[in-house]
Amino acid sequence: MARVAVVTGGTRGIGRAISVALKDAGYRVAATYGGNDAAAQRFHDETGMPVFKFDVSDFGACADGIKAIEAALGPVEVLVNNAGITRDATMHRMNWEQWNAVIQTNLSSCFNMCRQVIDGMRARGFGRIVNIGSINGQAGQYGQVNYAAAKSGIHGFTKALAQEGAARGITVNAVAPGYVDTEMVRAVPADVLEKIIARIPVGRLGRAEDISRAVLFLVADEADFITGSTLSINGGQHMY
Repeated sequence: MARVAVVTGGTRGIGRAISVALKDAGYRVAATYGGNDAAAQRFHDETGMPVFKFDVSDFGACADGIKAIEAALGPVEVLVNNAGITRDATMHRMNWEQWNAVIQTNLSSCFNMCRQVIDGMRARGFGRIVNIGSINGQAGQYGQVNYAAAKSGIHGFTKALAQEGAARGITVNAVAPGYVDTEMVRAVPADVLEKIIARIPVGRLGRAEDISRAVLFLVADEADFITGSTLSINGGQHMY
């Protein structure tokens, strides 16, 4: 039977590409989303994949969400923690709400989701977890102390959980994208975006499919000797 995969933030941008790639590879995919009902409906209509709406920053909502997914599709064997937001501001202008929203949605969500599936993975002796980090969690970024802290935390979270899961057939890895041509990046002012691209040695923004191919590689049954790794996909912009 096809393995069940969950992709958080799975209906748009990088998450959408990951969901589609997993489905095309034969996985049964549940895509979660937090608020954009119209985009989620378009995704469902275009791909046929089921969508589940809940707040990944809320532990109880994640518990209920995973129960609903498993009732519909079966036990979750693959989890991709992709959901993320930005609330950019320099430290002297950032308020608590901007800090906390990013930490809870981008970092605490990894705990919230992993905690719901880890027991089942341990019992079955198989699991694949991929957490989506960021180049800005590796190198830092002006005006993003909240985002950089959350993404850096994901990289540490990945290494620790990988050690816990290894003996039970559970691999835990991270992918750290650079600047990818998504709705979030396209919102950057054109002159700023031009400067960003100028710093990327390959001379272009990443594509969402660049990230989804890496996720497919890491979640494969045959990838059982790869755990605790962070795969940087940034066109050579930052070599970590």
